[in-house]
Amino acid sequence: MTALLAVADHLPAGRVPIEELADGFGLTAMQVKIFRRYHGLGEVSRDPGGTLLDLLRGAVAALPALRGREQRIRYVLHARSIPTVAPYPHHPVRELCAELGLDRAAVLAVGHHACASGLLAIDAAGRLLAADGDPDGLALVLAGEKAFTPEAGMVPDTSFFGEGAGACLVAPGGDRDRVLSYAVDLRGEFDTDAVEQASEFQRIYSEALAGAVLAAVERAGLAMDAIGAILPHNVNRVAWHQVCRTLGYPRERVVLDNVAGVGHVFCADHFVNHRTARERGLLRPGEPYVMAAAGAGRGATFAAMVLRH
Repeated sequence: MTALLAVADHLPAGRVPIEELADGFGLTAMQVKIFRRYHGLGEVSRDPGGTLLDLLRGAVAALPALRGREQRIRYVLHARSIPTVAPYPHHPVRELCAELGLDRAAVLAVGHHACASGLLAIDAAGRLLAADGDPDGLALVLAGEKAFTPEAGMVPDTSFFGEGAGACLVAPGGDRDRVLSYAVDLRGEFDTDAVEQASEFQRIYSEALAGAVLAAVERAGLAMDAIGAILPHNVNRVAWHQVCRTLGYPRERVVLDNVAGVGHVFCADHFVNHRTARERGLLRPGEPYVMAAAGAGRGATFAAMVLRH
């Protein structure tokens, strides 16, 4: 059974208030006020002089469990929210692998589920390792992107992207953070720029995301009251409050601490929130928790994964 041997993240020290981003996106003062007061967004993490390689390097540096296991890494998967994460011909993930001596690893990018691709990468890593049949094989899952284009800076009317990175070491089995289930709801009808479909996406959002959470919990043979915490994607507070109402789940057990001060860190949100949940004592030994996210790009994805800490 797939297990996460270790989880780490890296956030740059820089923070930018959303008011300073407004002009670049053509936002009015009222729109910014809605983002802050209604969506609960305040500032985003930024590293103006840094690169994606710097972000990923920082996450791996916070993953001491990798040291001494480099030759056991068979796969490196970079979870992406957007298809292009660095200007051509730069390849920061391969550069990082060269630095770390991961010469035996196959390097892959996973981006099919937009902001839910972090969960897809964990699932894919577990499947690849299981197919190999090597109990000592490991995979390194990376997440994190730079907000280097307008598309990579903001989700219209929804959220601002922050810069940061996450990393986790995946094993084909183990007792630590075992994956109990994974559920995905893919909606191809939203692969369109039609205005009416955008409105429909907003209408079904909380119900569809709650449905993915419930599906994963049921596949794990559990009920929602057994779930100790939800580690969300940091899209905004109000979206998760709506999901909590649909699920009948307490808001205080959803790790929304990083929404206001960090922003939506692409696919790395779950890794950032994993650390926060550990620090808050929300992840207790033997207790299950959920990581959940929605992604919008070429279609829509609603996904959830249940793990036992």
